Amino acid sequence: MKTSFRTLLFLAVALLLAVTAAGCGGSTSGQSEQQPSSAGEGASKPKYVVATEASFAPFEFRDQNSGEFVGFDIELLKAVAEVQGFEVEFKDMGFDGIITAVTTGNVDMAISAISIDDDRRQQVDFSLPYYQSGLCVAVRSDNDTIKGFADLKGKRIAAQIGTTGAKYAKNNIEGAQVTEYNTVNDAFMELINGGVDAFVNDYPVSVYFIQQGNNKEKVKIVGDLANSELYGIAIPKGNTELLEKINEGLRKLKESGKFDEIYQRWFGEAPPEFLPGEPPK
Repeated sequence: MKTSFRTLLFLAVALLLAVTAAGCGGSTSGQSEQQPSSAGEGASKPKYVVATEASFAPFEFRDQNSGEFVGFDIELLKAVAEVQGFEVEFKDMGFDGIITAVTTGNVDMAISAISIDDDRRQQVDFSLPYYQSGLCVAVRSDNDTIKGFADLKGKRIAAQIGTTGAKYAKNNIEGAQVTEYNTVNDAFMELINGGVDAFVNDYPVSVYFIQQGNNKEKVKIVGDLANSELYGIAIPKGNTELLEKINEGLRKLKESGKFDEIYQRWFGEAPPEFLPGEPPK
């Protein structure tokens, strides 16, 4: 009995070692078995961090109830992400730091009603233009002396820091005393309280503010627009792969009618026919 027991024990151990060896020989690397395929069900979508300044309604702001980012820019980029197969995470920051955040790699891109101009083109690349705007003059409702840009000479002017409105006021309005504010709301409050004579800002943003609550009784827009501007999505300079991914998404939205649908929802009218894209020359 003892000899038979030893023989059985030896065979059992040998069998166990053989099975273990076979299991180890199935893969040369445990890591390759754990990594998901780059395609198929297991693959995760790439996620891009996007800078925005969430106090620039109707382009980007926070829903008062949920605190979520909402606005034309937000919905547009989410739609681009959906058709192009990636995800976005929005990062709120001051407008004057947005371009720097893109150039230093703190974010992957930025969308924040950013006017495309030569100075910014030297720092970042821009997507196809997706909105056409211009600068306007807002004054208190009881102001009958300022009727447009021509009347701003020597006046106290509010502008949002880092914007083309601030740049225009400093460079084109003689004797202007320009004060820059962190947000649109701050600038409008200063105007309403009489701290400045006028506010130079993007037309659609000023219109949206005036339409809220009883602001129509407090401020008004006067005169013609200045500086026709185009908005674009800022991309790190030289990142052609990401740039084309965004542009392709914008084209898809245009072709499907989704771009027009989003534009109509936020502005109550159809977009210019050339958008998204360059205006006809």
